[in-house]
Order: sequence, then structure tokens, then C-alpha cells
Amino acid sequence: MPKMKTKSSAKKRFKVTATGRVLSAQAGKRHGMIKRTNKFIRNARGTTTLSAPDEKIVKGFMPYDR
Repeated sequence: MPKMKTKSSAKKRFKVTATGRVLSAQAGKRHGMIKRTNKFIRNARGTTTLSAPDEKIVKGFMPYDR
């Protein structure tokens, strides 16, 4: 059997931790910062872990990162 391919878009956007959780950037920080509150911008720094249903979808795109 040939190797399965990883979705290029997924490998650019997500990282799988050693425990198998999926990290991604915080949503809502690409543009429109003027209308966002300072509290929102502050709380949306760094990365966050995906919820379990979303993790299941992303892991299907990254077959060898389990």
C-alpha cells in the first residue's frame, strides 16, 4: 500500500502534542482589531487546544501525527 498523504493546509495550521491533543492559533485575530475589545485581544494570544469533535476531524487530515 502507498503512504497516505497529509493535507498541506492542516500541517500548516495545526500541531499535535505528545499527548495527542491538537494545538491551533486563536480564532478572530486576522483583521478588524479596532472593533475587538482589549480583553478579547489579550485573551486570544498564543495557541489553544481544539475540542474533541474538532480534533477528530483534523487528525483525519494528518494520518501519521497520532
